[in-house]
Amino acid sequence: MRSTSSLSRRGFLGASAVGLGLGTSTAYSQSLSYEDQPTTHWRVGLSLNTPVTCTNVRATFPLPTNWPEQTVTVRSQKIDPHVSGWKLRDLGGGTKQVYLQMSKVLGGSTAEFIFELDIERSRILPPENTETLVAPKKISRDLRRLYMGNSPFIDASSRIIRSAAKEVEALEADNDWHRVELAYDWVRDHVEYTEGELTNASVALKNGKGDCEEMTSLFVAICRNLNIPARMVWIPDHCYPEFYLEDATGNGTWYPCQAAGTRQFGRMDETRPVLQKGDRFRVPEKKTPVRYVSEFFQCDRKGRANPNPNFIRERVDV
Repeated sequence: MRSTSSLSRRGFLGASAVGLGLGTSTAYSQSLSYEDQPTTHWRVGLSLNTPVTCTNVRATFPLPTNWPEQTVTVRSQKIDPHVSGWKLRDLGGGTKQVYLQMSKVLGGSTAEFIFELDIERSRILPPENTETLVAPKKISRDLRRLYMGNSPFIDASSRIIRSAAKEVEALEADNDWHRVELAYDWVRDHVEYTEGELTNASVALKNGKGDCEEMTSLFVAICRNLNIPARMVWIPDHCYPEFYLEDATGNGTWYPCQAAGTRQFGRMDETRPVLQKGDRFRVPEKKTPVRYVSEFFQCDRKGRANPNPNFIRERVDV
């Protein structure tokens, strides 16, 4: 395989995730433990069916990658002859995105670019000792850039959220772990789970209602005001937050919690695959940072009909 910085048409049948530049899952946190679950199988990619001729096709889609609780292995990969080149983009923070090009797809044709993946996703069990875990004394540049301050729909600098963080900070906490837990319970006490249109975290707090996205966003925003890095974790049809604390030797770990739903703090029983982690991504196709790396399709068409790009992310039986 050529470097993922250049376009390639080569296939990687049976390739490992590391071979595709998806990272490694060997760096398990010493303060967390993991409970293995059955491997699941997924198809991820693009199937383009077009009644009109398309030229200069460009498409992107995120690809699940390795995390301490997840290992991704590529079972097979289908690259249609229409695909003139592709590469794997690193968007920072462990998130990867496939970028592909097709010079020309004739009307009436179907072109496919599909990965078949084995995903091993473990349950995350809580640390045994939390008393010595502390907020980082010095936040690194990467942590500050990606997981502090404002993000799309996470308006951490808003007055109402700063006020909420001060209220949490005034609560009596035994240690930094307990302080984050107080923030967690504060969010769950002040926001009722209600599905609806996506709003800023400050709006959800003002209205006292929101779904998993708003509740996660609000928890993340309050943590950042407490000088604790925090981020969103995206899984199929759901999201939850992670917060970052260090041990006595300065080694940092991301700890999960379930902002909406069953109370889970410092542990995670979800077995659905992690799609991406983060909430402030820069992708070349967008002028401003995005909250979530979604699919993208663009082409020049010759005719009045519309092409039908079908982005695939589905669990399958093998």
